[in-house]
Amino acid sequence: MAATTTTRIDRTIVPGTKESGYIPDFVFPLPERLRRLPEWARVALILLILVGVSLVIRTHSVGQQFWMDEGITVGISSHPLAAIPGILRQDGSPPLFYLLLHFWMLAFGNGMAATHWLSEICALLCIPVGYWGSLRIAGKRAALVTATLMAFSAFLDYYSQETRMYALMTLFGLFGTIGFIRGFAFRERRYVILFSLAQAAMLYTHNWAIFFGGASVVSLAVLYRIGSDEIRQNLIRDAIYAYLGAAIMFAPWVTTFIFQSLHTAAPWDTSPRFGAPIQIAQSVYGGATVAAILVIGALVGYAGLFREAQRASRQAKIALLLLSLVFFTLLFGWVASQITPAWNPRYFAPIIPAILMLTAIGIARAGVVGALTLAVSLIFLARPNTYGPQHKSNMQDIAGEMGPLLHRGDLVIVGQPEQTPLAYYYLPGGLRFSNTIGPVKDPSFVNWINAMQRYRAAQPDKVLPPMLNGLKSGQQVLYIRPLTEGAAGWKAPWTREIRTRSAQWGSILASDKQLKMEAWAPHNYRGACCVADSAILYIKK
Repeated sequence: MAATTTTRIDRTIVPGTKESGYIPDFVFPLPERLRRLPEWARVALILLILVGVSLVIRTHSVGQQFWMDEGITVGISSHPLAAIPGILRQDGSPPLFYLLLHFWMLAFGNGMAATHWLSEICALLCIPVGYWGSLRIAGKRAALVTATLMAFSAFLDYYSQETRMYALMTLFGLFGTIGFIRGFAFRERRYVILFSLAQAAMLYTHNWAIFFGGASVVSLAVLYRIGSDEIRQNLIRDAIYAYLGAAIMFAPWVTTFIFQSLHTAAPWDTSPRFGAPIQIAQSVYGGATVAAILVIGALVGYAGLFREAQRASRQAKIALLLLSLVFFTLLFGWVASQITPAWNPRYFAPIIPAILMLTAIGIARAGVVGALTLAVSLIFLARPNTYGPQHKSNMQDIAGEMGPLLHRGDLVIVGQPEQTPLAYYYLPGGLRFSNTIGPVKDPSFVNWINAMQRYRAAQPDKVLPPMLNGLKSGQQVLYIRPLTEGAAGWKAPWTREIRTRSAQWGSILASDKQLKMEAWAPHNYRGACCVADSAILYIKK
């Protein structure tokens, strides 16, 4: 088969006909001046408007203070380029986002707004790429709906304002989804290369790429079952090339990945149960109300595909493949997390594009009903303060109060080890750091190697006294303790230990006769959605 050959899954169904299963279309009236523009200009204008509106929505918290994961990310990326892979060996993450952020910070600095903009750009790129990808797959109307959902996505709104890899992972997931459908379902073989590149990029960005890759293998089996002889021709061969290519590109990281898998994990997480639909509704769609509206609109559009005449149509097969990618990625992630917890709604990033494209195709098919449900959902999504983070942490507030009181050589003890890089980011230089495992040589990152075992072995009555005895008279100790009163969020093995140990360390410090309390913070607690702390400053008599 020639590299440029294009094959549809089957013949095209014309929208608006009885055969298509569409309900009556909704046509948005355009001003005469816009109707006279070439189609490409109208589309470009619409996309530009969507990007502009999205930019307004997604910058409401762009300068907001970091929470602990962002402090870790900036801390790791601040190291020399050659040192980052070695540090990540202790962290458990793939290197691509950290390497990109390293160069980004060289150009724009390591400030909160500056680093958030890297994720912001990745999220904005999903809008035109989503349109481009959906256009060939499902038509212009579905492409416009996809771009609109990308522009207003609650998930992208949240993670476009966070210095983490999830917006980048969503962008790679979008390329991977487009490459999968067009490369394998449409048999446009140059897109097999796109899929392979996207899969490798995802593997270098977040470990949930493994589950996405597994889901794509199952989806290929589904495609082989439902596709025509023309689709099956060379399908297995192309798939082998694609996965082999991704594996070869990922090979330099494999030994590090194996080490991470054996020695680092997510002890702070719990095994999931059956709440994935609720988590998708909240994190992907922006809440149960928006999810219900969009899903109803999409189901109305898909209703016609359930008829016997439509079950073998191209759009029915595309919908099935998108659904397969989503379902099996979640299934593999869920099963793996029963063994070692690795489940969090932010990890859904690689399947966000498939979810939104699946929704968009249904809404595009639903005519007036689809237009109404989309319009109503946008009313909710245009108010990001209803689902976006207001205050992710209060470490900056604590540092603002305590920083001016600290002197070079003072000791900072952080009750939750993974918050050490966050405290290091906000507090002044020249301080010594420790956490409730022991002294920290480099407070810019967290050593997760066998962290649970090391934490349990670090008895407070053995670790803390030597540090206090080593202080000179007049030196200070700042103890930053996580607020753990909400026990519901502290049920994982790691967080249960932190809840207990941070209280023990606080009690030892408060009862030590050689220490005198000088100050405490915060005096104005604004609340925090993700992690919050209090702090007490002691001086050695």
